[in-house]
Amino acid sequence: MTIHVVDIEQVTHTCPAWPNEPHVYDTRRTVIDVIPGGPCRTPVTVRCGDTTATIACHRHVPAARQCGACRIIVTQHTITTRHEVAG
Repeated sequence: MTIHVVDIEQVTHTCPAWPNEPHVYDTRRTVIDVIPGGPCRTPVTVRCGDTTATIACHRHVPAARQCGACRIIVTQHTITTRHEVAG
């Protein structure tokens, strides 16, 4: 399985519409590391007329049926929330 490690930064603010409750208005995700899962273990053969091609399963089958090497896992490394004060 391919693992994507991400950092998430959320920026909140309080606005006149919701004066008593800060809410997120900007979310940024930064990919900090990718750990590859290796080559596809169950490639799929697709045909169109006389032409055939063998492709990795992640390009053709739903995520639930993909092999372990093609499946993608996203892991949150850090989540930072900061509040901006208007004015």
